[in-house]
Amino acid sequence: MEPKTEKGEITVDYIKRIKKIKSEMKITNDELAEKTGIPVGTLSKILAGISESPKLCNFVAICEALNCSLDYIMYGIEENKNNYTLTASEMDMVETYRALDDRGRETVDALLQKEEQLVAVPRRVMPKTARILRPEPLKSRLAAAYEESDNGFARIPLPLYDLPVSAGVGVALDADTAEEIMVASTATSREADFALRISGNSMEPRYRDGDILLVQETDTLEFGELGIFILDGCGYFKIFGGDRLRSLNADYGDILLKDFDDVRIAGRVIGKLKRR
Repeated sequence: MEPKTEKGEITVDYIKRIKKIKSEMKITNDELAEKTGIPVGTLSKILAGISESPKLCNFVAICEALNCSLDYIMYGIEENKNNYTLTASEMDMVETYRALDDRGRETVDALLQKEEQLVAVPRRVMPKTARILRPEPLKSRLAAAYEESDNGFARIPLPLYDLPVSAGVGVALDADTAEEIMVASTATSREADFALRISGNSMEPRYRDGDILLVQETDTLEFGELGIFILDGCGYFKIFGGDRLRSLNADYGDILLKDFDDVRIAGRVIGKLKRR
């Protein structure tokens, strides 16, 4: 067999490619002959380019011994070791990336690395934007402002959102300000970042209409935890059920998260204030 290019011209570039891989693998002619079963004399003639009609079976044996493709040895076609093909849009992205200057490539690399890190973080529900509830200024758990009441019990301030979060069908959360209230200093209240008043009866009998919840800021919850959820701009107080939100009141059905475009977690409910 005479190796040819696609135009049918005889080429000996295959010799250079065989020798290149042999050199990288540090294999001698004797060792290659042993691996392929080709007599040393025949192999030497092939690599010297003086074999008039090398056999195809010999090239196949050489490729197997050197762990490379026949297309690469014969025509220099690189093997796709990634085991996938690029779509047209992906190829356009590659061409665009190659056309960028050093600063542009650094920017793209940094963004890809950040996105890769986010994808690698396992979450029950991945918020698509920043937390929607963010009291200003936030209360520091480590430096809470204590106040002595008349009866001698310590009290601490908490921001209270007066706009109710629904324990029923959900209402929009668009309040920009919060009232500051003083609550008894307990192990639970010191862990809270803000308070939130609920409405509705879907979480009865444990939580009733008008109850004020103690909420700890977080953007992820474990299965079965109580949380404040924002679904397409409406607020809900529910139990996290993985792919759905559940109510304590059996009269209310599950809320499937797949039915919403924007799913966020605003906080974990850690307790509630006692009614006066």
